[in-house]
Amino acid sequence: MDLLANLGLGFATALTPVNIAYCFVGTLLGTLIGVLPGIGPTATIAMLLPITLSLSPVTALIMLAGIYYGAQYGGSTTAILVNLPGESSSAVTAIDGYQMARQGRAGTALATAALGSFFAGTVATLVVAIFAPPLTAIALQFGPAEYFALMMLGLITAVALAHGSILKALAMVTLGLLLGLVGTDIYTGAPRFTLGYPELADGLNFVAVAVGVFGIAEILRNLENEHEREVVAQEVRGLLPSGEDLRRMVAPILRGTALGSILGVLPGGGHILASFASYTIEKRISKTPERFGHGAIEGVAAPESANNAAAQTSFIPMLTLGIPSNPVMALMIGAMIIQGITPGPNVVTDEPALFWGIIVSMWVGNLLLVILNLPLIGLWVRLLKVPYYVLFPAILAFSAIGIYSINSNTFDLFAVAVFGLLGYVLLKFECEPAPLLLGFVLGPMLEEHLRRAMIISRGDATVFFTRPLSAALLAIAVLVLIVVLLPNVARKREQVFQEEDA
Repeated sequence: MDLLANLGLGFATALTPVNIAYCFVGTLLGTLIGVLPGIGPTATIAMLLPITLSLSPVTALIMLAGIYYGAQYGGSTTAILVNLPGESSSAVTAIDGYQMARQGRAGTALATAALGSFFAGTVATLVVAIFAPPLTAIALQFGPAEYFALMMLGLITAVALAHGSILKALAMVTLGLLLGLVGTDIYTGAPRFTLGYPELADGLNFVAVAVGVFGIAEILRNLENEHEREVVAQEVRGLLPSGEDLRRMVAPILRGTALGSILGVLPGGGHILASFASYTIEKRISKTPERFGHGAIEGVAAPESANNAAAQTSFIPMLTLGIPSNPVMALMIGAMIIQGITPGPNVVTDEPALFWGIIVSMWVGNLLLVILNLPLIGLWVRLLKVPYYVLFPAILAFSAIGIYSINSNTFDLFAVAVFGLLGYVLLKFECEPAPLLLGFVLGPMLEEHLRRAMIISRGDATVFFTRPLSAALLAIAVLVLIVVLLPNVARKREQVFQEEDA
């Protein structure tokens, strides 16, 4: 009964005209940036954070959430029509989706992606609604030692799932943690790493770091790699799958949904891992594996269901523990902090309308995406022909205006430029910026819980190992790091990422 009452509160919150309108804006914008390769939800949400200051917390988070899972939908459109995934999690969809488009079945491939995504999103939303409250109740029993151990586990798992070198991912997490230390010491009030700039007394501007490392760096990278995009299907017809298509897609959608719902809670990139794992499973259990790579509808249904289910369940750690499972969730936590809300298990009791409103808005958003995506395919096809160098000046200007509007401080604009250059350099050295942002967000919280635990234990560091839950979480973190460094696992990991890049 409590679940029904809570869902009722969620529907009452999500179905207000203003929240429906911003959910529509978020899903539409998410689809748009998913369709346009190279921008991505992380950069977009980072650039839109300043706008959220003028909105209520629940409306702002509903819009940002819509951008995230809307991008998963939009990414499949370019993967199928152009063989160029708008989102990294759509890379697997391109393998068979593009072949279906070349065979004149683009409409069927797009409809499969949309239907699989809607079903997976609906189921995953129910998973979030059912499992988030119990996890919140458990999290309320956590002390400083448990939170420290949990954050360490999150950072180590993010390193394990990060793209490329483990050593580089560790370096990025460490750099993020160091950047998080800039500002005033929370216990002594002494300035740290401010370099004499009073503007840094409150720490680095989260939005400036996010926009620079993701937004500006992505603009520079995409300008460097700009090339013509050839659209296979100028007009998309035959959106309704046949009976045989429906029969082939049902089981893969169910399996992809289940796998994505589980893997979505993993830190780092659960939605990417889910799409690749679901495709691998379908190929291995298929009686005709030779069809994969040549237009198998299962190769579209499974990964699209998996990555959309994972996108929804990635909200669970953020909503229940205040721990981001990926860079987008880190930005969502940043949006909550900007709005004056402390992320963590208390959100469900202190802000029930926000908590349940976000959950229900996911279902509303998924419904809007199905209604939007299929009729607007013609528009997306035309947008794919727009050169990126035409788009980037508007994106850059929009970002600068948004950053300046937060504090009316030109220092923040210089910070964006510096972090944009840093992000570009990191990309050139094949250092993924996602672990950096996770470290930057978690750094201050990690320090606070570490120092609080040490104060309570009167300087006894064994408190992290004598408390059973804390010790278990730290043991898992060490185990994850050891496993990922094993030669066989490291080789397999490199092969997976090479397949993803291909």
